[in-house]
Amino acid sequence: MAKKMSAKARAAARKQRDKWKNKRWFTIRAPRHPWNFKKIGETLGETDEHITGRVYEMTQQEFSGDFTKMHVILRFRVTDIVGQDALTTFVGHAHQSDHTRRQIRRYRGKIDDVVDVVTTDGFLVRMKPLMITERRCQTSVKQAMRAKSADVIRSFSAKSTYAKLQEAMLGGELETDIRNAVKSIYPCRNVVIRKSQLLQTGVVTERGPTLDEIHAEEARMDAEIKAKKAAALAAAEDDSAEESGLLAAAEAMESIAEKEEVVEAPSEEDGETGVAVAPEEKAEEPVEEKPAETESSLMKLKKDELVERAKSAGVATSGTKADIVARLLE
Repeated sequence: MAKKMSAKARAAARKQRDKWKNKRWFTIRAPRHPWNFKKIGETLGETDEHITGRVYEMTQQEFSGDFTKMHVILRFRVTDIVGQDALTTFVGHAHQSDHTRRQIRRYRGKIDDVVDVVTTDGFLVRMKPLMITERRCQTSVKQAMRAKSADVIRSFSAKSTYAKLQEAMLGGELETDIRNAVKSIYPCRNVVIRKSQLLQTGVVTERGPTLDEIHAEEARMDAEIKAKKAAALAAAEDDSAEESGLLAAAEAMESIAEKEEVVEAPSEEDGETGVAVAPEEKAEEPVEEKPAETESSLMKLKKDELVERAKSAGVATSGTKADIVARLLE
């Protein structure tokens, strides 16, 4: 029996397919308005149903590049799949807990609240404001500030769309309105919307660019980037070729200079001018041809002079002047 079960298990293992081969990459995109289908990440899935419903988190700094928003976490839920694009809906944000804890001290006051609002396009949103006062305050003061901030949030949301509410929450406009409203009651050190949550969706507007327009814009930008890279690479190659040509010319000049050994110190043959003359290029001085000596011219010389001429010529010096002259003329 054990052998039969093992054989069945082996057969099932052979028939089992590798699920990773069936999976593909999806590009996660932010909502159409006000995020303009911006790329926010990628995810791996086998089918569209596996991707739908996933929640993707990222910091606001990664999205907008604002360093002061590195503690804000944005949440997007995948709601629709179009080809390789996973379209999302903004479902809320939250401040990191350690960032909130660092602002609270023993001598300060902390005021929390939970406010549910409905936008003009029917989105139900839960918002949690946080106010931190400069000093400790009484409970009655906290209640008045809490009621004032709730009124500001509800009145703003009642005349705004969900997209505008997102911009106001994440951009700081709503927080500024709350601060200005409660500063007459008690001075605040910091006012933030520390958390928001989408409870119910409403009517999705068709504002903003379409997905095809976004694809065309991204393709154009990619082509521009490739063209710039190619131009930079070509310029670098031209510079390297020019540098190699200059280097070759410099090496040729050095080799010529090595061959031409310049004489720096003047010699006796060069005279007193002190001009350095290269040995290869030194002009050969013409040799003055001495006139041929005749017997009559030699006979006019004294015997001592003839003897010296004979010694320099390597002939015998014995005998008379006629004998020495005969030997010199031979």
